[in-house]
Amino acid sequence: MQKEIKKILVTGALGQIGTELTMALRDKYGEDKVIASDIRVDPPKKLRKSGLFLQVDVTKPDTINQVIIQHDVDTIFHMAAILSGIGEKDPHLCWNVNMNGSINVLNLGVKYDLNRIIIPSSMAVWGDGVPAENVPQDSVLKPTSMYGVTKVAGERLCDYYVRRHGLDCRGLRYPGIISHETLPGGGTTDYAVEIFYEAIKHKHYTCFLKEDTTLPMMYMPDCIKATMDLAEADYDNLEHHSDFNVAAMSFSPGELAEEIKKHIPNFTMDYRPDYRQPIAESWPRSIDDSCARREWNWQPSYNLESMVSDMIKKLRMKLL
Repeated sequence: MQKEIKKILVTGALGQIGTELTMALRDKYGEDKVIASDIRVDPPKKLRKSGLFLQVDVTKPDTINQVIIQHDVDTIFHMAAILSGIGEKDPHLCWNVNMNGSINVLNLGVKYDLNRIIIPSSMAVWGDGVPAENVPQDSVLKPTSMYGVTKVAGERLCDYYVRRHGLDCRGLRYPGIISHETLPGGGTTDYAVEIFYEAIKHKHYTCFLKEDTTLPMMYMPDCIKATMDLAEADYDNLEHHSDFNVAAMSFSPGELAEEIKKHIPNFTMDYRPDYRQPIAESWPRSIDDSCARREWNWQPSYNLESMVSDMIKKLRMKLL
């Protein structure tokens, strides 16, 4: 029988997803039950006021170990990671944080018999040879970025710990994530957040991907829902563990621009593809997430139209 989640540690809590996930977990489990942590020490006021924040360097296991012991942590949402854009500029840093950080968390999970560990993966695991449309759950994994390499290795490492140690480790492959709360942290799909800020403030955006580069995307509320739903799913129903495909919508920069123009008619966009374009071209255009839907009842709530409408509404309130 699955153990109840009682005390949570979130690593990488100041990242794009970590910030909002921490707040959602505190809303659900209580502010005193969720510890936020990051190597940075500048949490936003809302996160700082809502509960405990600690500095943790995931590449140094002693700092994680100390938090687990002092606060009786039984569950870890391991969100600390170097993303694809920054990872290409500093591959060694990407490997160190993503791989050594993950294995440190997994080893401590075994040492203290933690309830469960959630380590997200990414669509960056795909690359050459993957189907462009509806890429299946079990498909070839040949990433073209260091970030993708670390995520493939991380998935396999988690599954090894499930089999070898009986550790309850779970993960899902995030598509591009769009949020109005926290700016992204150096990924290949960051344009899909930057575009809204520039559209509202300057009515123009220069995109670093080509106009027709279609990629799988997800609005942050669905991202948080998927992460928490998987964490709370009945372990006995899971045939997969650390590599669930999840999907919500797919669109290109051009399609996103046209949807934004429905709300900001004088918005314009030009295109200057950079080093992220080859990464994007190695990823699929759409994802088959039928396993997640079957094994833990995953279902997204937002499509392109509803996401754009909500993003513009929320950002206008924030920026104007």
